[in-house]
Amino acid sequence: MELLHTAHVPPGDGKFPTVLALHGWGASAHDLLGLSTVLHGGKALVICPEGPLTVPIGQGIAGHGWFPLADGGQVAIDDVHRATDLVARFLDEMVERYPVDPRKTIILGFSQGGVISYDLALREPERFAGLVALSSWLPDGVSDGLSSSGFVDLPTYVVHGTQDPLLPVERGRHSRDKLLEFGVPTTYREYEMQHEIKPEALKDLVQWLEEKVFQPILLT
Repeated sequence: MELLHTAHVPPGDGKFPTVLALHGWGASAHDLLGLSTVLHGGKALVICPEGPLTVPIGQGIAGHGWFPLADGGQVAIDDVHRATDLVARFLDEMVERYPVDPRKTIILGFSQGGVISYDLALREPERFAGLVALSSWLPDGVSDGLSSSGFVDLPTYVVHGTQDPLLPVERGRHSRDKLLEFGVPTTYREYEMQHEIKPEALKDLVQWLEEKVFQPILLT
């Protein structure tokens, strides 16, 4: 496969409810894998690819990213789209290699990974049963050219910390408003936390996924 990745594969033959999880700036393919123990009671397939960019984070230690960040956290939309294309190809490979249930596959992203999740899910909503953006933002350029149709079957969960020093909570609120403008069925939650996922936020996310994605009966 094109990207280094980690995977939590439940026992059994599958197909399994699946989470494609995209880490944030300076992290790695291991960063979100810990979610696998709590999502769907550990019975979900969780795949965590690693961003292609190397990010020095001090003392000879490197993390990874999906697209470059300029001063002030500005991004070039072309860079975002290139990273999104890379993840889309990875998703194609993932479906071929792993026992993915395509009817119950969500894309989840933290921070910079959330930008990629927004871009890919809004571009190809038919590929996902849900979208989760944690401590992230929806750049205006990502939503350019979208029409307010085709999103009724894309339940979306947006989480942001009121004390986030890296991405102020206003960025999360702006993302929520843009999603609603385009008719995306969006649940928005704020928590008293910084740029992180606190236990209470994770608990509510698990419950939302069960109610909106993993448990609903799908007609065949």
